[in-house]
Amino acid sequence: MLSGTVDVPAPPARLQADWERDISFRLDLEPGDVEALPLARARARWPDYRLCVQAVSDWTRMLGLQDVLASCDVALMACHGAKYHHDAAHYGGMAFCNLFLSEDRGLDLHFPATGHRIPLARGTVVIFDTGQPHAVIERRSGGFNVVDFPCDQDFSQIFLTWELPIENVNVGHALRIAFDVDPSTSLQLDAEQVWLNGARASVCPDSGRWYPSD
Repeated sequence: MLSGTVDVPAPPARLQADWERDISFRLDLEPGDVEALPLARARARWPDYRLCVQAVSDWTRMLGLQDVLASCDVALMACHGAKYHHDAAHYGGMAFCNLFLSEDRGLDLHFPATGHRIPLARGTVVIFDTGQPHAVIERRSGGFNVVDFPCDQDFSQIFLTWELPIENVNVGHALRIAFDVDPSTSLQLDAEQVWLNGARASVCPDSGRWYPSD
């Protein structure tokens, strides 16, 4: 996991109002939910979008990732906190690069397996392996709890996310990923899976601890 801070301008007030309407009426986000927002529509009303992309590109180049960002898929996401989860079941060959665009609302991005807690504010940027359990939790909390997100307060976070291929030698080197390939097992699988100690594993949504799926 890698993190830092880049200087990005606040999104226009009209665009932020659009996002708030989408979150409230179209997505109807509940505490712990993470959903996509329409990026194409946002870009049409976001003059500084290119500055955000450039800031992240410059940061990733400093990490030795060269121009990997230019060829990666990008999406615009919203969360109202986030329960502990991993994304390797759908993005096992990827790392995520997230740029947070909202102001500091007292939330942290927490990686329980490593102990990292990253305060979220505008310009926070993070790269992590999609197999790492993570959550967006209240800063003083030790885990995810719905009661930490009362409906009368705004805890929404908006972020851009890029999918970085783990197979890219620069991405793998930056994240210090060592491949341990088990062809005899992988050839029997028809979908991406996460295993722990010889069995499929899932993540507790409240604590981030691994447990056997079966």
